[in-house]
Amino acid sequence: MTEIPAPRPEASGSMSGPILVGVMPGQQPVVVEQAAHVAARARLPLVCAYSDVTVYPVDGTTGGQTAPIDPDGVAGAQGIPDSLTGTIAEQLAGQDIGWSIVPLAGEPARALARLAAEIGASMIVVGTREHKLTAALKELTSGSVARHLFHRQEVPVLVVPVNPRVPDDDDDD
Repeated sequence: MTEIPAPRPEASGSMSGPILVGVMPGQQPVVVEQAAHVAARARLPLVCAYSDVTVYPVDGTTGGQTAPIDPDGVAGAQGIPDSLTGTIAEQLAGQDIGWSIVPLAGEPARALARLAAEIGASMIVVGTREHKLTAALKELTSGSVARHLFHRQEVPVLVVPVNPRVPDDDDDD
């Protein structure tokens, strides 16, 4: 694990900033795998970012002071679950890329967008939602992180399908 790399100057239209991937506990491995593949092919570092939705950034910046959404919560109790750090370390073991994991606060799409701008990310990688009832309800009430990102970003957004669902009557072979 390394520190967040500083943005590098743009090199003739090619990608020069790190690849940013949104991560969360229980996420399918394919999301980090694809982000790592892109980073390795482009010879860029990988920045994994976990957004804690139970806190918000007090000053609106990444890495600054946070406060709990629940006023009875513990102020600044933000952090990256140890299990998530371990899982990512296992996934990236043996790969020839520099990587880091950073905590974010608040709504994931906004937090990822802030971080992408701050580090000069070349691309943001996120996964689709699982096909479960709770995911469908979240999609209806708040929309998807991917949708929020690709409508509001200047950098490319790679959306990795997680457990894609193809209808039985799909004849687009």
